[in-house]
Amino acid sequence: IDFKGVNMVINYDLPTSAVEYIHRIGRTGRAGHRGKAVTFFTEDDKPLLRSIANVIQRAGCPVPDYIKHLPKLQSKQKKKFIKKPLTRETICTTPKCFLKKGKRKTKTTKENIKENKKIKEDKGSKLQTVSAS
Repeated sequence: IDFKGVNMVINYDLPTSAVEYIHRIGRTGRAGHRGKAVTFFTEDDKPLLRSIANVIQRAGCPVPDYIKHLPKLQSKQKKKFIKKPLTRETICTTPKCFLKKGKRKTKTTKENIKENKKIKEDKGSKLQTVSAS
C-alpha cells in the first residue's frame, strides 16, 4: 500500500530485524521523495541495533559510534528476538482527563440502562396491581 504524502515515520518499538526496519521506513521517501524516520529504543533493544545501524550506514546516513561498536548478535539470539519480540507496557497517548470523562459517560450509560429496566419493571407491576383490583 502506498500512502502519498508520508514524509515521516516514527517507530515506537524497535523492529526485530533490518528487513523489518527497511519495510517500516519504506513508507516514507517513496518515488524519489525525501523522508525521515525516527526510532525509539531502550537498553533491552541494544542487541538488535547493530544490524539496523549497518543498514542506515550503507544508505549514507550518520550512525553514532557507540552503536557501531555494540557486540554482534549471534544467530541463535537473532532467531529468539524474531520469534518472540520484547514485551512492553502499553503506551496510551490519550490524556488522563479524557479517559476519566469517557469512564463517566460509560457509567452514566450503564446507569441509564439499569434505570430504564427498573422503570419498565415498575410499570409492569403497577399494571398488574390495577388489573387485579
